[in-house]
Amino acid sequence: TMKSLDKQGHRGCRGLFPENTIPGFLNAIDLGVTTLEMDAVITKDKQVILSHEPFFNHEISTLPNGKHINEAEEKEFNIYKMKYSEVTRYDVGLKPHPRFPQQQKIKAVKPLLSEVIDAVEIQAKTKQKKPLFYNIETKTQPQTDGVFHPEPKEFVELLMKVILQKKIEARVIIQSFDRRTLQYLHQKYPTIATALLVEDFDEKEFKNQIADLGFLPSIYSPAQELVTQKLIQECHQNNVKLIPWTVNDDKKIKEFIAMGVDGIISDYPNLFD
Repeated sequence: TMKSLDKQGHRGCRGLFPENTIPGFLNAIDLGVTTLEMDAVITKDKQVILSHEPFFNHEISTLPNGKHINEAEEKEFNIYKMKYSEVTRYDVGLKPHPRFPQQQKIKAVKPLLSEVIDAVEIQAKTKQKKPLFYNIETKTQPQTDGVFHPEPKEFVELLMKVILQKKIEARVIIQSFDRRTLQYLHQKYPTIATALLVEDFDEKEFKNQIADLGFLPSIYSPAQELVTQKLIQECHQNNVKLIPWTVNDDKKIKEFIAMGVDGIISDYPNLFD
């Protein structure tokens, strides 16, 4: 029998609804995803909210006065320097997305992780779906510690506080490009599933990346261009799942499933059938 595929909705269902928003996650649940993929950042008042960048990205953001943010100034709208009450004055659902023309336009704000979990848990029960998994990315990197986010230890502790409070720790995966986040998590919360995100191999194949990390993550999550039969085999020999990102092409999804990946992260969860 074919093992069950982990169908991950990327930032909810970014191809269809505004990314990292409650309406997007609820829609992804209706489309039958098994895991909601999302990104976490921290506000000035230490709230964990969902956002792909630690600032208001010009592609999706509208200022409180109704004007659009432009690319030259976007990094000045630093979420780590704003209280959550200020963050909610910015809209991230109405601006037409240049790369996702099918995206439905609705008023939306960057939500608290805790609010997302509450909404998702209710929706899953109401729609009689199995409880969902949460794949949460920590947006940290060494060069912006203290500028756009707390250092990994504080970031992970803030994130874990919400996860433990909401009692979803058995259904959480913490993913990161930043090894430091995963290393701290592995040391302090060893039962939490981890996913190592990989953008390119830069001379470092799977073995070296794992050696750098210092432990085997639950999941190895490479950019789709990196997926080969050999890589899948290497992961499976080490009892690590392979789940590529972000696969938006129907044929490619089928091809990867045939090759034996454990899951797929897609902006278009409507392509999973």
